[in-house]
Amino acid sequence: MNSQERRPSGSPQPASSEEGTRDLSSTHVTHVREDVALAGRCANVHLPTGRTCTLPVRHPGSCNFVGPGDADNVAVP
Repeated sequence: MNSQERRPSGSPQPASSEEGTRDLSSTHVTHVREDVALAGRCANVHLPTGRTCTLPVRHPGSCNFVGPGDADNVAVP
């Protein structure tokens, strides 16, 4: 029974905590290029594309992902 189905009393069935919780674990997993991070950059890696954020560490807003060649230019050798 989902939360939209009615109980015999006519009131909606309350959703269980399992139904109301989505697995957001993948949104909290970050992969970082260590050589770019050592240069003081965000260095988060967008796994589907392999692109790396080269904005300053703890920057506000969204990441700006660049290709591997551009990330290599800011990486610590």
